[in-house]
Amino acid sequence: MSHSIVSAIRNAFVPVHREGYPFIAICAVAALILFVLDSPLAWIVVLIGCWVAYFFRDPPRVTPLAPNLVISGADGRVSSVADAVPPPELGLSDEPLLRISVFMNVFNVHVNRAPVTGRVARIAYKPGKFLNAELDKASEDNERNGFLIETDGEVTIGVVQIAGLVARRIVGFSHEGQAVMAGDRIGLIRFGSRVDIYLPHGSTPLVTVGQTAIAGETVVAELPKAKGAKASGAERTYRVT
Repeated sequence: MSHSIVSAIRNAFVPVHREGYPFIAICAVAALILFVLDSPLAWIVVLIGCWVAYFFRDPPRVTPLAPNLVISGADGRVSSVADAVPPPELGLSDEPLLRISVFMNVFNVHVNRAPVTGRVARIAYKPGKFLNAELDKASEDNERNGFLIETDGEVTIGVVQIAGLVARRIVGFSHEGQAVMAGDRIGLIRFGSRVDIYLPHGSTPLVTVGQTAIAGETVVAELPKAKGAKASGAERTYRVT
């Protein structure tokens, strides 16, 4: 009976990612000092600590594992489904590819996940500005951290974490050469930001602008069946402005 009660309590609370522990500890120490000083500000710090724990929440996700599926790398709103040239530091392509962007506001879960199963072939960090991550030029101007992931089907995709207006810290959990499963945690961006996924020609988008995506669960696209497959006219009607 006691075991079931403990399990129920655990299930009622969403896990907090370890990246949030230092911030929660700072709030806890500050609140304790203020309580000792009998300051009403202590309750404000407690509320801030609760907000920090909420921001760094890391709920479990159930990831679809069917071949050729591309899963959302971020929680948030699909802000763009369009052709765009990938960041040059990735060395992915000099030509426009299908790009699916998901914008995270401060209320979304900020743990980012691998869209596909494969191997991290390259990680490329580039410093930059901190413009509003919803702006299209944020993909070019903002601080970012990019991943190239090679799948077993010999398809390579790009995943780019982009800092935002408030976000000032991109955290990566992966390293070059690491094997990842679709849905694995690969990084985190603090306080509002965006994740872009660049897909090869012949990929089919399965989301639209304005749709809500869930990292590790929402299927955003389907990869081509074979490397180098060319998109048909019907497949290239996805451009959304």
